Amino acid sequence: MVKSFYQERDRGLPPEPSRPISTPPSAPYRPQPALIAVYDALTAPPRVEQVRGDSPRDLIETLASRTYQLSHEAGGQMPYAVIREVVENFIHAGFDEVVVSILDNGSTIRFADQGPGIRDKERVFLPGFSTATDQMKLVIKGVGSGLPVARECLTFSGGTIRIEDNLESGTVITLQMAPPPPSAPEQPEPTTESFEMPPLTLRQKQVLSLAMEFGTVGPTVVSRELGVGLSTAYRDLESLTGHGLITTDDTGKRALTDLGVRCLDALFGR
Repeated sequence: MVKSFYQERDRGLPPEPSRPISTPPSAPYRPQPALIAVYDALTAPPRVEQVRGDSPRDLIETLASRTYQLSHEAGGQMPYAVIREVVENFIHAGFDEVVVSILDNGSTIRFADQGPGIRDKERVFLPGFSTATDQMKLVIKGVGSGLPVARECLTFSGGTIRIEDNLESGTVITLQMAPPPPSAPEQPEPTTESFEMPPLTLRQKQVLSLAMEFGTVGPTVVSRELGVGLSTAYRDLESLTGHGLITTDDTGKRALTDLGVRCLDALFGR
């Protein structure tokens, strides 16, 4: 007893193996394996991985997921939805000699097959144009939305999609994303230890603190606040001036220099 096509569909089962799943008459029910080639550098052979599927749906899901994973591991940012839409297009080629190439650190993905090819490479980007058969629609949507959606998504993300004929037969679809901008080099954090700390006595450090607190200081202020003689206060101020930590203006007022501020920051760990 032969089961009808609709009985198989209603039960969620694939059609009989004798009924082809794609356009080419020779397309087998169990699709042949696909290859993914990852080019770490064009000067070296690619890393090649074989992807299998027990059914067209299984191969589509596995190939799309693995392509997304490998391209992102290489540094790419290709959206999964775009990859999935293009991989589904292999059903029109009967999954004949499918090769997915990942280049440019994952920014470029090339999908190639040896199927019947795409004659009108402009209309395939118009919604509604499709060659999907009823049996193909058991696996894919088949309403002519795949490549239009892929191009719209890529255009929004600053990418491109290109369709070309393969060398003898079949199709090559190339997806390309603009590489991410190079990250800015990290700037070294400013440090207060980029100058040599001059030898200072405890009292001279206190004089610097007074200059920070009062804004300007003189021997009288230093003498009063630290309880030392005027001559001692004067010598400390002159010593700090010699180290470039304090400057004297035309009125005789003494204030911290930038170096003096840095010296205080270093002393107090600021």
